[in-house]
Amino acid sequence: MFQEFKKFALQGSVMDMAVGIIIGVAFGAIIASFVGDILMPVIGVMAGGADFANYFVVLKEGTPGGPYATLAAVKAAGGVALAYGVLINAIVNFLIVAMALFLLVRAMNSARRAEAATPAAPAPPSREEVLLTEIRDLLARR
Repeated sequence: MFQEFKKFALQGSVMDMAVGIIIGVAFGAIIASFVGDILMPVIGVMAGGADFANYFVVLKEGTPGGPYATLAAVKAAGGVALAYGVLINAIVNFLIVAMALFLLVRAMNSARRAEAATPAAPAPPSREEVLLTEIRDLLARR
């Protein structure tokens, strides 16, 4: 059983998948930083200076009672909040990742189509064909 697992785990497709997952996680971290640190502050300023991460509705107040300025303050007080601003951030994050992946797949498909459209160069003649051509040409000259 160990040998079968070893054979399965070392197949090219499994290794390719593992590399893809690792790169995907790293890419996700880059996109999350882009959304959280660059894009959402700009959108927040355009929306009147608000930080979407702090858009929430308090469902149950904690101790001490509200009003709470931030979502972290609600959680620190032991309250329960519906954090819809975090959901907005996640949706924007998802849309950016989906668009980036769409553009990447589109570029790869375009490159494959371009590669398939160009005809392959004809194979050079074999050694025998070259020799036969030389013999034919010599006979034709006589």
